[in-house]
Amino acid sequence: MSKVIASKSGSESRILSVGSYRPKRLVPNSEIVDRIESSDEWIQQRTGIESRRFADDSESVLDMATWAVEDALAKAKLAISDIDTLIVATVTFPFQMPSAATAILQRLGHPTAAAFDINAACAGFSYGISMAHDFIKAGTSKTVLVVGAEKISDFTDPDDRATAFIFADGAGAVVIGQSREAGIGPVEWGSDADNRDAIQMNPSWIDVRDVETQLTKAGSKWPNISQEGQKVYRWAVFSMSKAAVKAMEAAGLTVNDIAAFIPHQANMRIIETMAKEMGMPDSVVIADDVRVNGNTSAASIPLAMDILLDQHPELHGKLALLIGYGAGLVYAGQVVELPPKP
Repeated sequence: MSKVIASKSGSESRILSVGSYRPKRLVPNSEIVDRIESSDEWIQQRTGIESRRFADDSESVLDMATWAVEDALAKAKLAISDIDTLIVATVTFPFQMPSAATAILQRLGHPTAAAFDINAACAGFSYGISMAHDFIKAGTSKTVLVVGAEKISDFTDPDDRATAFIFADGAGAVVIGQSREAGIGPVEWGSDADNRDAIQMNPSWIDVRDVETQLTKAGSKWPNISQEGQKVYRWAVFSMSKAAVKAMEAAGLTVNDIAAFIPHQANMRIIETMAKEMGMPDSVVIADDVRVNGNTSAASIPLAMDILLDQHPELHGKLALLIGYGAGLVYAGQVVELPPKP
């Protein structure tokens, strides 16, 4: 008999479906290496990344998010009018306000639902899952859409040897609804704010505003992501495996009860080391979407979940461990029951 997530009290929630959108353009390492004086071998050895997807001018953050939502709704056999709350995790929607969430509702013809964006970087999707779960348990919401959407290519310096080959574009979405049994476990989340500068996007919008000719003046710079790779790597490897174990313990489970491990798709070395640190058995299917599709920040977990279910349909309805982590430095993880077959 399969193990189930421990429930404390109140209404429960579960993931009803997952949808995704991936940009059409697949960019191999060979298109990246010359500008950063690197090699395909160097990139693969350090990150496991072989290629990534970049959106073109016809694929905005909002476009990709909307298409992922439509995919998730179709799989859940629901309409946008069935949704009472929409949460969008993103750091690349190019407007400070109004939100991407309200724009999606307007596009899909349901302008009255609760809607907001969150910024927890690469952990944003897992933050959104936790919030949706809590809303449903509290009776605030009945059916929630959680979206992770990024067009990081707009904010990546193609000449930066530390980041140009890492990031990518895409969007993923899940529908979360009420359930008699627990389908989402308690969240394990937190931050290491003392090291928040390890991943940044600079300059600030105030600095951009103060450039005399709005980025046309020589020496001006558009906001781009930068990171201290070794610091982020050490933090992720040695702290996130502990957080993931705590998330399983909070759900009353161990690593032997998990069918799939779907961490943020940052780096295959980090993913493999985390699995080893947790003593993950060979029976656990480990998501490795980063190899082909790069690091899509808040979109990486739902994108990896969707393709993993396509590749391993036997995982529908099984337990998966999620853990997201990124700029801040912030993290969030939980055990979830993967959605049933559409």
